[in-house]
Amino acid sequence: MKVRHTPLCLLDANCPLRQMFDLIGDRWTSTVLFVISDGVKRYSELQRQIPDVTKKMLTQTLRTLERDGLVERTVYPVIPPKTEYRLTPLGLRFLEPIAALAQWAKSHQKDLKPIFVRRNVQRGDSKPSPSEGNAKMG
Repeated sequence: MKVRHTPLCLLDANCPLRQMFDLIGDRWTSTVLFVISDGVKRYSELQRQIPDVTKKMLTQTLRTLERDGLVERTVYPVIPPKTEYRLTPLGLRFLEPIAALAQWAKSHQKDLKPIFVRRNVQRGDSKPSPSEGNAKMG
């Protein structure tokens, strides 16, 4: 199935493709949505499952997802504080394109791995590539 888009559509803020990329196209949003898709998660669980994200970025990503209506945050009035995150019905619908991208990435690891090896070498980064790390892709 070949999908055609007007190339200039992405330049228009009302373009649905641009709007979707704006919502889930940053570094951590898709990962956070994918991890929460397993069920309700506490903040500490998210930190453990996404070890490369900083506390600041995880908090910022969760706040953005909550603001956009993709994630629901529940705070329980206990000591120590307990906060849980779950996907909203809209967040669950966003999993469809994310799962499709995850499946594509899984079947194209041979294409992706050299790109990340090159990136790591150029940065002088000794971290493993995503395919060697803790990334979970379905």
